[in-house]
Amino acid sequence: MKLYTINTGNFKLDGGAMFGVVPKSIWNKLNPADENNLCSWSMRCLLIEDGKRLILIDNGMGDKQDAKFMGHYYLHGDDTLDKSLAAHGFHRDDITDVLLTHLHFDHCGGSIIRQGDKLVPAFKNAVYWSNEGHWNWAVHPNDREKASFLKENILPIKESGQLQFIPTPLPVKLPGSDQDAFHPHLPTAVFSDGISLRFVNGHTHSMMLPQVEYKGRTIVFMADLLPSTAHIPLPYVMAYDMFPLTTLHEKKSFLSEAQQNNYILFFEHDPRNECCELELTEKGIRSSKILQLNEL
Repeated sequence: MKLYTINTGNFKLDGGAMFGVVPKSIWNKLNPADENNLCSWSMRCLLIEDGKRLILIDNGMGDKQDAKFMGHYYLHGDDTLDKSLAAHGFHRDDITDVLLTHLHFDHCGGSIIRQGDKLVPAFKNAVYWSNEGHWNWAVHPNDREKASFLKENILPIKESGQLQFIPTPLPVKLPGSDQDAFHPHLPTAVFSDGISLRFVNGHTHSMMLPQVEYKGRTIVFMADLLPSTAHIPLPYVMAYDMFPLTTLHEKKSFLSEAQQNNYILFFEHDPRNECCELELTEKGIRSSKILQLNEL
């Protein structure tokens, strides 16, 4: 097995929304905002070469949206999905599996491209993986979250016949949580040898966190449970999260497990830090060693 970082570009989101109840006087030191209160974030994906399979975890925002949409999110930087794949000697047609942690536009927008007046899969030889619970949540969105679930990113996947669902474990109610949540210590779904999937519910229903056994280490793709190293302290929960108390429980449980077992965390949105290890401090669990995937 080989792992590769795939950078698809950067975008901007409101700093207050990204840090929730944390005051700007604190979070602005971690990721300084521009004059519009916007912070820059990465859209960092993971490519897994495993035998004959080439598995891409998430694929960024894509570029098919109109200028008005892009004007809200300020896509910037020199990185693109195709350039990043090519830098490792791959082409999008080589991808055999696209594993979507969830269907928010900044994670799955690159799944579909425009060909003339048609919307078609960007990865024509790949199986697209979601789970039925999250899929149904995304195609019948609540009013608060529907701006993140764009039909043009989602429905053409199913129409193509390339969509498959991963079975989800049964939910367990966590005391004090504001919805049913899958406890991170429950058995996870097995995707393939060396790759399993955790299910969490705070950010959105049935988000999947791929967990990869690699060179004797466990690497967890954090998606939006922990968008960046700045979100490791427990109260740092995004205002975008549908169920913030569930996120809090999931973070607390996961971080304890990850620190005790020396997991490596891979960050999708951190603008500077690709991976980190954790340590227990007098203030709680914090990042310790910052590292790049290619250092392993």
